[in-house]
Amino acid sequence: MKAAALMALILAATLATPKAEQAAKAKKVDYDLVLRGGTIYDGSGGKPFTGDVAIAGDRIVRVSHGRLGARGRAEVDAHGLAVSPGFVNMLSWATDSLFADPRAQSDIRQGVTLEVMGEGWSMGPLNDAMKKEALEQEGDIKYPITWTTLGEYLDQMAAKGIAPNLASFVGATTARVHEVGYANRPPTPAELARMRALVHQAMDEGALGVGSSLIYAPAFYAQTDELVALSEEAGRSGGMYISHMRSEGNRFLEALDELIDIARRAKVPAEVYHLKAAGRQNWGKLDAAIRKIEAARAAGLAITADMYTYTAGATGLDAAMPPWVQEGGLKAWQERMKDPAVRARVQKEMATPTDAWENLLMAAGPENVLLVAFKNDALKPLTGKTLAEVAKMRGKTPEETAMDLVIEDDSRVGTIYFLMSEDNVRRQIALPWVSFGSDAGAPSAEGVFLKSNDHPRAYGNVARLLGRYVRDEKVIPLEEAVRKLTSLPAANLKIRDRGLLKEGYFADVVLFDPAKVQDHATFPKPHQYATGVRHVFVNGVQVLKDGEPTGAPAGRVVRGPGWKGWK
Repeated sequence: MKAAALMALILAATLATPKAEQAAKAKKVDYDLVLRGGTIYDGSGGKPFTGDVAIAGDRIVRVSHGRLGARGRAEVDAHGLAVSPGFVNMLSWATDSLFADPRAQSDIRQGVTLEVMGEGWSMGPLNDAMKKEALEQEGDIKYPITWTTLGEYLDQMAAKGIAPNLASFVGATTARVHEVGYANRPPTPAELARMRALVHQAMDEGALGVGSSLIYAPAFYAQTDELVALSEEAGRSGGMYISHMRSEGNRFLEALDELIDIARRAKVPAEVYHLKAAGRQNWGKLDAAIRKIEAARAAGLAITADMYTYTAGATGLDAAMPPWVQEGGLKAWQERMKDPAVRARVQKEMATPTDAWENLLMAAGPENVLLVAFKNDALKPLTGKTLAEVAKMRGKTPEETAMDLVIEDDSRVGTIYFLMSEDNVRRQIALPWVSFGSDAGAPSAEGVFLKSNDHPRAYGNVARLLGRYVRDEKVIPLEEAVRKLTSLPAANLKIRDRGLLKEGYFADVVLFDPAKVQDHATFPKPHQYATGVRHVFVNGVQVLKDGEPTGAPAGRVVRGPGWKGWK
């Protein structure tokens, strides 16, 4: 009996062991997070597949075709959803909006996980005079300026706690103002050397390259040689040149020649900010522009472009006035316009066709110039009216009214110009070397943001692409749209370990419903969130859950190729 009992116990233990192991295995957690059963668009542009994505810490550790035989501490049911890398906003002005709302709601709700800043102006390097001026010119959003260099700004924002990642170019205009001020002259050799040193320092801090915005004073005063020198300096650290070109209208093709020339001479990649042919008389130039870019690419130059998905741009009334009157900065500009003789000259030039400078008022017409952002509370009732309407109310010409508004508002006045062709927008979307940037902040539909109107692109640039142009009009397939929102810009920027759903890459991930993703913002009512994006993760941390922000401060600084920290 004793032997039989012992054998029975051994047999029972033997039979129980696999069950015990299975139970233990069932409780084992392999990953921090598993996104289960989604349709995976990995960012490469390849065909989607059904599978799981496993995340440990801030990195993707597995991407499977089919089900992973492993468990996560947390799991998200992604069935019926597209799973993709986080989207890159190639032209962001979240510089200010993140102070008011670090959740970056308008962009996070569209799946944007990286804000790329620095179109001509960057948040550093600053000197004392620039800090003073920046404080004076703050609009609805007020914040202290406690940094000096671009790297210090980026680090402070990340330390403050923000939802998206941040990256930036160093502004060619910023470097120029730092050394030359607002004067219409070339820098001296000593000044240019110091400007190059500022670019070098910014590249050490992680800047992506040099950005310019050449239709605006004082950037307009920069000659090609100056831009080549700054781009060359960025290129020494692996950076690129990116530009709001000298013209997108009457001299669009000549301005494109300049960008390509800068890339060739400085031996750097170059990108066209918000590619467009502006003004009806210029719409037909897009084909020639595409041929120029593709010829340059075929010759070995890395020329790319980005765009927003609308037929209107947004800037200020400075883009309606000749650069000479703006020399010296805002105060000097305003004082000149109080002189009757100067006013008469400015009015005449604003109303006269020219190729000498970019006149967006002439390109759009006053009835297509929408006034959207004022500093002066007394002028805020004019928000949403056209320049033509305000001119009629005041019994003045549109040109006189524009000058008066700049003086009264103590700002350039936020303005939307209707300039582009819908057919050209579709054509550009289909170009394989074009990515996307909102050219806007990342506001919220609440609080201080409601004091002014925004361009609807702030709330809908990505969703409009995915909904209207991909799903509804089928301009490009969804997998190509995802590539152009993720790996294409990441590769152009030489960003490490982002832009793909790939093992070892940072876990910036978006889950959205391709059948439901939709923009809702309009020009009359811009403060409306896009819908259809369900979940967003930044560095493995959930910042959007079931379409609502979590408030998690997951964002980090994303550094360029020359960052000294890589060493």
